Order: sequence, then structure tokens, then C-alpha cells
Amino acid sequence: MIKRSLLLPLLLVAGGLQAQEQAPDLDKAKQIAETICAACHAADGNSQLPANPKLAGQIPEYLYKQLREFKAHDGKKPVRDNAVMSAMAATLEDGDMKALAHYFSSQTQKPEPAKSLATIEAGQKIWRAGIAAKGVPACAACHGPAGGGLPAQYPKLSGQFAEYTEAQLKGFRDGVRTNDPSRMMQMIALKLTDAEIKAVADYAAGLR
Repeated sequence: MIKRSLLLPLLLVAGGLQAQEQAPDLDKAKQIAETICAACHAADGNSQLPANPKLAGQIPEYLYKQLREFKAHDGKKPVRDNAVMSAMAATLEDGDMKALAHYFSSQTQKPEPAKSLATIEAGQKIWRAGIAAKGVPACAACHGPAGGGLPAQYPKLSGQFAEYTEAQLKGFRDGVRTNDPSRMMQMIALKLTDAEIKAVADYAAGLR
């Protein structure tokens, strides 16, 4: 009985220490964001350039997945091919990536607006209902009706630069980007024209 009574507090202390060790170091993440990430994404994750995505308010699990896949592991090439991001990710430990993901997700996004009134209706239709004739599912099924995304594999697209979303869809279609689960986005993007991609990307930007 004495041994058991001593064991329980020890287990509780050990569990508490483990949880403490696993907590993301947001102060360090903020420092990394301000010194390394800021040049492309801004310190708070609200990039000013459409070529670089907004990270503020993004799903943390998704951000962590992307950072891990930019980094080479066990001598293998990164899953996601991007020379600039791979160089950045190479300097980060796993804990740093988790902390950065939580740091940027906690920032408030400054959303982009939809810019093309001419394509709003077409973009809305693809987002809400897909294109049945082509076997294209509704974007909302995975990314949510308001574009908020679903952890951990489906990112938030609302408020994102339309140009960035458009580039990623074309990247999936053209085989430039291949880190989607079960090639889902690659198969969907193959069925979309440039005009359809542009319309749905612009519509997603305006979602809130």
C-alpha cells in the first residue's frame, strides 16, 4: 500500500513534467517569426505579397504538416518541393515547427477580399456544389462552408490571397505540388480549367 501511495504522486508529477515539456515555446516561435519568417510572411503571418501565403489564423496542424514536409528527413528529399522553404525548414527542430504553427494560428488574419464580380457566381457554384458533370466535389465539403478548413489536412482558404490559392491549384494540377493526402487535390485540380480555378480561388478569398 505504501509503495502504491508513493507511485501515484510520482506518476502525476512525471505526467505534469511531460505535458510541460510538450507545450509549444511561443516566445521562441515569436522570435523566429520576427527574425526569419517576417521577410516573406510578415511577423504576424499577414503577408503583403500574394506569392507568399497568409499564415495568420491558419489551422496549426496544417501549418505543422507543411513545415515538416518542406524539410528533408532520413536522407530523403522533402515531400513538398520548395527551395526557399526547404532551406528555412532545415534550420528548425520539430518543437520549433510545432511552436511556429501554434504561434501563427493564434494571430488574427487580415483577410483579402474577392476582387472579381464577374466570376463570383461561377466560383460560388464550384465552392458550394462542385461540378457534377466533371466529378468535381464541392470545395466546402473539405474546407468548410465558410472556408475555415478542417484539421489537419484541409487548410483555411477564406481570406487567403486568390493568387496564391490559384497557384497552388495549378501546382496540384500540373504535378508541381504533390503532398496532398491520397492525391485528392491533384485528381480534383486535373478536372478544372484555368478559368474555373481562378473563379473559385477568388470566391474563397472573399469568404468569412
